[in-house]
Amino acid sequence: MSYCRWSSDDYQSDLYCYEDASGGWTTHVAGNRMVGRPPHEDWTLLGKGDEAAAEFWVQHTAQMAWLETAEHAPIGLAHDGETFGDPTLEAFRERLLMLRQAGYRFPDYVLEAVDAEMAEAANPT
Repeated sequence: MSYCRWSSDDYQSDLYCYEDASGGWTTHVAGNRMVGRPPHEDWTLLGKGDEAAAEFWVQHTAQMAWLETAEHAPIGLAHDGETFGDPTLEAFRERLLMLRQAGYRFPDYVLEAVDAEMAEAANPT
C-alpha cells in the first residue's frame, strides 16, 4: 500500500512512500517539481452517478493535458532524488517530519494514516 505517490494532491507531492514488501517503509524523494499547479481532479465525484462521472472525466482530461506540457524545475533541497528505508513505522514517521521540515511537500493525510496505524498497533482490539 502506498501512503502517497507523485500524483497525490494533484501531482504536488514530492514523496512516494510505501510499506515495502521486503520489510520496512520506503520513501523516494523527487528531484524536481512541476512549475505551477495542474487543474484539480475531484475523485469524490466517482461513484456519484453519470453526471458526476462526466464532470470528473472533464477534470481528468484537463489535468492530463496540463501535465503533457508542464515545466519541471529542480527542487533544490538537501534530499532531492534520495531514497530512504526505515525499519519501523516510528522511524518512517520521523523521516516524514524531517522531510517536511526540510521543505518537501506531501499530503497531511500521510501523517494521519501513520498516526492511526501507530495507535492501532499500540492498542490492538
